[in-house]
Amino acid sequence: MSKIRIAVLCSGGGTNLQAILNAEEAGLIPHGEVTLVVSDHAEAYALKRAARYGIATAVCDRKEYPEARERERAIARVMKENGIELIVFAGFLSILSADFVKEYPRRILNIHPSLIPSFCGKGFYGLRVHEAVLARGVKVTGATVHYVTEVCDGGPILAQKAVEVRQDDTPEILQKRVMREAEWVILPEAVECVCKRLAEEK
Repeated sequence: MSKIRIAVLCSGGGTNLQAILNAEEAGLIPHGEVTLVVSDHAEAYALKRAARYGIATAVCDRKEYPEARERERAIARVMKENGIELIVFAGFLSILSADFVKEYPRRILNIHPSLIPSFCGKGFYGLRVHEAVLARGVKVTGATVHYVTEVCDGGPILAQKAVEVRQDDTPEILQKRVMREAEWVILPEAVECVCKRLAEEK
C-alpha cells in the first residue's frame, strides 16, 4: 500500500512538524509520509528540520511573492508538482483563499492553540492566543486540530485536548505547555487518522 504524500506548511520553527516527524519515525503514522515542507519565510527553522530528514522543501517567500494570490499560486504549483495528497498547516501564517481550499476538500488540516470556538478566528495566532486566554482568566485552554475551510478556524473539528491554565503562567510558559501536552499529541494522531481514511478511499 502506497503512503499518503503529506506536505507540511510552516512559517517558523516547525515544532509541530517535528512532532509529526517523530511520530512517523516511531511508526505511529503508518499510512502517511511527509514528502514536502513549504514555508513563506526563507529563514524559517522548519526548513532546516526538513533538510535533516532529507525531505524536499520549497520557499514561497513573502518578499518574492508580496501579492497573496501570486504566493498562493506558487504554493498550488509546488503541491501539484510533488503529488501532494494531504496538506498540514503547522504554524503557517499565510491564509489561503477559498479557491485553494476547495481544491483539497477534507485534505487540509490545521492545528490551533486553543479549544475552538474559544480564542480563534482572525488575529488569533501564536502568543496572541495565550495572551487572550490569560487576559480572560479562564482555567482551561488547549489545542484543536480541524479541517481547513473557507471560514478561518471554522472547519470541522477532528481532535481537541484540554490543558490546565496555572496561576503563575505567562503567555510563553502557557504556549509551551499547550504545545507539549496538546499540540504535539493530537496533531500526529489526526494526521494518521486522515491518512488512513484517504488510503482506504484510494
